[in-house]
Amino acid sequence: MILTTIRQLLLSNVGFVILLDNTEDERSLPIFIGAAEAQAIAFQLNNVDMPRPLTHDLFITTLTAVGYSIEKVEIYDLQDGTFFSNIILVNESSEITIDSRPSDAIALAIRSNAPIFVSKEVMDKAGRIFTDNDEETTAQQHTTGTQSQEKPLPHVPPLKKLEHSLEKAITDERYEDAAKLRDEINTLKDSHTGN
Repeated sequence: MILTTIRQLLLSNVGFVILLDNTEDERSLPIFIGAAEAQAIAFQLNNVDMPRPLTHDLFITTLTAVGYSIEKVEIYDLQDGTFFSNIILVNESSEITIDSRPSDAIALAIRSNAPIFVSKEVMDKAGRIFTDNDEETTAQQHTTGTQSQEKPLPHVPPLKKLEHSLEKAITDERYEDAAKLRDEINTLKDSHTGN
């Protein structure tokens, strides 16, 4: 297994992408993730304090309450474009392996300061060298061979990210997602104004 670090969260024409930097060479692993998981990761990367716990925060609190902690996350397989990962939980006397989507596993790992590992086979299959100014290595090219316009998210205020996600959800006619995003935007605005 190869230890990785989160390089950045990106928005491409085909969705959100998280880049995991390989600590052994220059390759990074791009993983496409959903908007909700991207939001959960972005909030944590940007140290946004929410007035109430989000789902991933609740999971960490529950684990702690029952005496477990996250030891590590392992992204161990790639089949037909889908990544597979495990969350390794430990307590004083046992270890439990839980199947998870990589996006949820990463969101939990960053909340518990757990290391994120990627198997050598997965890195060999999907790892790419990404440079800051090299458009030919964008996330969309990784899957389609065409250039995309992508924007780094960690430098965008969380509210702007949510508003962008809301606009996209409305455009895509995902009204249930849009309603949730609207509520999160209102919550975030209220927390900043002290209401």
